Amino acid sequence: MTAPEGRGIAETVFTGNTFRILHVSTGNVCRSPITERLNRHALTVRLGERLTGGLIVESAGTWGHEGAAMEANAEAVLADFGADASGFVGRELLDEHVIRADLVLTATRDHRAQVISMGHSAGLRTFTLKEFTRLVRAIDPATLPDPLDEGVVERARALVRAAAALRGWLLAPTADADEVYDPYGAPITFFRSIGEEIHQALDPVVTALTGVPAKPSSF
Repeated sequence: MTAPEGRGIAETVFTGNTFRILHVSTGNVCRSPITERLNRHALTVRLGERLTGGLIVESAGTWGHEGAAMEANAEAVLADFGADASGFVGRELLDEHVIRADLVLTATRDHRAQVISMGHSAGLRTFTLKEFTRLVRAIDPATLPDPLDEGVVERARALVRAAAALRGWLLAPTADADEVYDPYGAPITFFRSIGEEIHQALDPVVTALTGVPAKPSSF
């Protein structure tokens, strides 16, 4: 099993049919690493590592600390969720990352604007994380390809098209509703609140991507 640049999920024999999810924040040491690793963890829990074939989850920062380690508090948040923080290396967002991405999920509207300003026809596949969550909740899963018949990659592509079609109709209720605020330099308690916020936003996205709901909590 190989993962591109040590960051993706189980590409193995699926290199000809992939779907790349790119998470973007500012420094790529707090929000986007948390989102990347929580997403990868959730996909693997729902599908099993081999069944995620073709889904590649990455991250980068608009002012990314190239080669930097994840913030220690971000690692602690991932540990709370049982997600793996090992091997993470920060990256600065480059044109090639946007070009290869099938879906870009940003922490804030400013990040979304920066990605779209890079060009590469990114507008229809770039959303803030919370914006995408809101749109996904409005999509009837019965209208998406069955992942068992057509695969998770085709389902993911259809999901992005459906979300893009809804964007002009389902606006954010408030100006801040689509923002995930930066915990950089904050105490662990704030990091944990941001981690929970990201986890809650990712859950319906992962369910829509995989067709597999989260297992109910035993508590």
